[in-house]
Amino acid sequence: MNGAIFYASKYGSTREYADWIADATGLPVYAIDAHEADPADFEFLVLGSPVIYYKLIFSKWVRRHLDAVLNKPTVLFTVSGAQAGKKLDGWIKDSLPPSLIRHMHHVALRGRQNRQRLTWYDWFMLTIAGLLNRDRQAAREEVQGFDYMDRDSIQPVVDLIKELQAANGSDALPHATNRQNGVSEPAGSEDST
Repeated sequence: MNGAIFYASKYGSTREYADWIADATGLPVYAIDAHEADPADFEFLVLGSPVIYYKLIFSKWVRRHLDAVLNKPTVLFTVSGAQAGKKLDGWIKDSLPPSLIRHMHHVALRGRQNRQRLTWYDWFMLTIAGLLNRDRQAAREEVQGFDYMDRDSIQPVVDLIKELQAANGSDALPHATNRQNGVSEPAGSEDST
């Protein structure tokens, strides 16, 4: 099966993960704002998005291409400071159509926040969020930044892609999952930490 990676990125972490996944799998990689390729032209898709202000930033693009995405196996990787779990699952639920959530395989990757590279607005909003956040570790990261980028963490995405590449048109990856560090949970499960 032939596939492609489509991603959105604001500060570069998702782009870096997309490039690492492309290097590991040989898939072509496209920034969604470049309009270089049509997702309908591929047999499976790998979609990547950062989570900014509790939302996936490519949700409008996904809705525009929903018919093409739902007609083929889909792997989603999200990039954020949040670990896989109920909080991240809720943000995905608020960003994507339920039909896609039931259809896709999700892998949560941890990203990077460099305070010096933020826009003034993002810096200000994260500072306020950090002051109001009851989770002290998350508050510290919102105020000081963080770097969880790890090339090895793409392995669950690479494994899913290899399953799809080997499928040769069969019904590959029939059950949607959430994965982090190789651990799989059914998509939408109550305990997907």
